[in-house]
Amino acid sequence: MDWMIANGWILWLVLFLGLAVVETLTLDLLFIMLAVGALAALVADFAGAGPVLQIVVFAVVSLLMILLVRPVAVRHLKRGPADQLNNIDRLVGAAAIALEPVTAHSGTVKIGGDTWTARSADGASLPAGTRLAVARIDGATAVVEPALERPAPPVADL
Repeated sequence: MDWMIANGWILWLVLFLGLAVVETLTLDLLFIMLAVGALAALVADFAGAGPVLQIVVFAVVSLLMILLVRPVAVRHLKRGPADQLNNIDRLVGAAAIALEPVTAHSGTVKIGGDTWTARSADGASLPAGTRLAVARIDGATAVVEPALERPAPPVADL
């Protein structure tokens, strides 16, 4: 026990490294906050604090990091430009052409050079060759509706 008290810095260093490794595996920003607490306890040990004070420093710093820093960091990481769309969101409103009849339950369309399974948004039957617009994407199925009357892009662009 005397060895652990005399060499507490080794325990804090191992705890810090272990928590940092776990954070790299989980990417949850929780274990890194605990690792910062362990690093603070390591500094407290080097400053001459006793084992009880080191544990208190670890607990307080970890708690403050989790309550104050983690929410801000998570919000910052999840934030993106408002106009940034993912690939599925970009397809909504895109032009499509029916390759085979599209019904409420089946069909195939071409969107931007890719062939998608499709179904009609309102349940109507849409014949092959109809110009369509993507209303939404449900999984791997494009839900389409007749395109508004506007100049259609050349078929080569689809």
